[in-house]
Formats: sequence, structure tokens, C-alpha cells
Amino acid sequence: MMTMEVLEQPTRFNEIKRQLDGVTQRVLTQTLRRLERNGLIRRRVLETSPVGVEYSLTPLGESFRGPFIGLLRWTIEHSAEVTAAQAEYDERSSTR
Repeated sequence: MMTMEVLEQPTRFNEIKRQLDGVTQRVLTQTLRRLERNGLIRRRVLETSPVGVEYSLTPLGESFRGPFIGLLRWTIEHSAEVTAAQAEYDERSSTR
């Protein structure tokens, strides 16, 4: 489960990965690239050894924080209902 503290401050890739239960490195990399392309996050290469990368929200990304947190809360609150609806659908679909 994602915590609401993701990208509260510039955050390294591995820290983001630790905060997201079950996400693969490949999926996280692809997602971060899309978010960067869409102007929601900024990627900065750190001149460390080994080279590191950190991500932070852009002003556009920051403007999405409120709606995103609302959506996340709704998802958490209704996850059991969604799971039940999926199970019902899957049961009906398997008997067609």
C-alpha cells in the first residue's frame, strides 16, 4: 500500500520503491517516466558514487496532491466493496 508521504520531499528511487508494496522496478521506472513526461515530477541525477536519482513533484504535480489523496482515501475506504464486485463479476463471467 502506498503511503501518503510519497514525494513530500525529493526522494530517491529505492525509497519510493520501498513505500510501494509489490511494485516491480520495471513498472515503477515506466510510471516515473510517464509522470516526468507529463510534467508531474522532476528527475534529478545525483553526482554520487554510485550515481543516484531522486524525484520531486513539480508545481503541476503538487497541484494534483489534493485530488490524488482524496482518490487514495476513497480507494482504501471502498476496497472491500470493489473486491467483492470483482469477485461477483468473475463468477458471472466464468459461467457464460
